[in-house]
Amino acid sequence: MSERLEDIAIAMVASGKGLLAADESTATIKKRFDTIGLESTADSRRDYREMLFRSDDAMKNYISGVILYDETLRQNAKDGTPFVQILKAAGSIAGIKVDAGAKSLAGFADETITEGLDGLRERLAEYYKLGARFAKWRGVINISDALPTWGAVKQNAQALARYAALCQEAGIVPIVEPEVLMDGKPGTHTIERCYDVTEWVLKTVFTELYDARVVLEGMLLKPNMVIDGKNARKASVEQVAEQTLRVLKATVPSAVPGIAFLSGGQSDEEATAHLSAMNAAHDLPWKLTFSYGRALQAAALSAWNGKPENVAAGQRAFAHRAKMNSLAATGGWKKDLEEAA
Repeated sequence: MSERLEDIAIAMVASGKGLLAADESTATIKKRFDTIGLESTADSRRDYREMLFRSDDAMKNYISGVILYDETLRQNAKDGTPFVQILKAAGSIAGIKVDAGAKSLAGFADETITEGLDGLRERLAEYYKLGARFAKWRGVINISDALPTWGAVKQNAQALARYAALCQEAGIVPIVEPEVLMDGKPGTHTIERCYDVTEWVLKTVFTELYDARVVLEGMLLKPNMVIDGKNARKASVEQVAEQTLRVLKATVPSAVPGIAFLSGGQSDEEATAHLSAMNAAHDLPWKLTFSYGRALQAAALSAWNGKPENVAAGQRAFAHRAKMNSLAATGGWKKDLEEAA
């Protein structure tokens, strides 16, 4: 496969394929495992991810790349095969989460800044050697009647731009992820408020990317959908799709090859329905696909339930969700396909 950033980015948004976000930190995966009563150990985390990565149907047909956590990028499957090789054999690109998480932003109550720029150049060089060809950095934007502030938007946009420039220098495609939180506090914002904030954030991010000389053809955007707050949900699927497309057309240059949405607080089926409704629109300048974590994994995790004898059931559940999202990535998902399964 070509090592040009532009070619890698295009491969990541190949038609009908999307990204599996399997980059949960050790703390986050522990929370997921707690829901099935499984202890989180290096072995249990390996077994769970191996189940996903060896799900041939899903990986070969519907998944273009996998975002890994530092531990997982270095891990081998039970038989000693490095995970990166398993992904490569399935035709999937290995990626890596490189941010160090959102921390309180000094001087800004209830707002955060994502850390991890110190030493990033050296880490990226190592990740490249380990086989990673794309990376992810998430900026978290809280939303309410009073938030975000300009200071928080600007500082997160600058961090995203610095990260993206360092990735491209290292031969790694940056996924730029500014997430306006659907489930932030109090979570009562309207879809109109989400539109305004998302527009502001994306405009700021692309200004910073331009100033940092980031090559737009060699990056992907991972935004939130325009959606009302978790505690105020009433927008229809059509409204979410329409408002999200409107904001993207107003802010995202057509040079960007693809947009891979996060599922952020939506149920599995909601995230699929919204994506499919957007892709039913014609003449979009970019590919629209998925970069889902929980919305691809939740069903698989509960079917597997931490038991070796349930691996095949977990893989079937994962393949089903991957297939539904693949259909959504080409605008062909229908609700009755869920029921048929």
